[in-house]
Amino acid sequence: MTTAVAAPFRFFSLQVVRTRRLGPSLARVTFAGPDLLAFRSDGRDQSLSLFLPHPGQSEPAVPLERGDEWWQAWRELPDDVRAVMRSYTLRELRHDAHGNTSEIDIDFVLHGVEPAAAVQAGPAARWAADARAGDRVLLLGPAVADNRAIRFRPPEDTDLVVIWGDETAVPAACAIVESLPAGTRARVWLEVPHAGDVQELATAADAEVTWLVREDAEAPADLALTALRDAPLPPAEHPYVWIAGESGRVKRLRRHFVGERGIDRRRVTFVGYWRQGLTEEQLREQG
Repeated sequence: MTTAVAAPFRFFSLQVVRTRRLGPSLARVTFAGPDLLAFRSDGRDQSLSLFLPHPGQSEPAVPLERGDEWWQAWRELPDDVRAVMRSYTLRELRHDAHGNTSEIDIDFVLHGVEPAAAVQAGPAARWAADARAGDRVLLLGPAVADNRAIRFRPPEDTDLVVIWGDETAVPAACAIVESLPAGTRARVWLEVPHAGDVQELATAADAEVTWLVREDAEAPADLALTALRDAPLPPAEHPYVWIAGESGRVKRLRRHFVGERGIDRRRVTFVGYWRQGLTEEQLREQG
């Protein structure tokens, strides 16, 4: 039995069905469950909240029996019991032809899981690296297709789509690019730690995709800003910009597009998925 939260969002009880390594820094986890028949989303950068168990737990501890008070009750649980909550974007939703089963893919960044890593892996990266079929999670996601957790919304008159994302935004950015209709002009920059993280994208759009690899010995300190400052954009009367990833770089790129390129700030969507040096819990505490 699932528990409704503030519509149009609700909890979905899911299980891992398979995992796949996409590169040195990225892993794809596919989830399924009867609840997904009620999952709805029209967005390609659909934001989700994923609740994960601690090592040794068979399922994440979220007090759903408290109904609308679940949030406060969850926060009051001990740190080593309370389910780990992390924000992710949907990579893909699939329904079978008969509408009987559904699956979703979520891509995880695996910072710190490799041996002798300079950065310690967080709980979600550790969970994803060890995920096995049958592992149970809870997902807080949309039951209404058009919802407030979708950010990519180009105006109807858009004649050029510009995208930048780091590895945390690569799943959303790739889903967006793949969904763009034929005739759409798009210029895309995707930043990843390693060359092995580069992915092939299929799209009907007139999309030029540039992968920026930080492990390149010649990569500048601010790879994104350097690359975009040097990049010519096709002439456009009504461009739309979507930038997402580390909040410091997102802010600098927004200033570049608005201040240096003169793009209307109302046509620039910017989303800070994470902040250098802070955990998601610390970000949440800062509001």
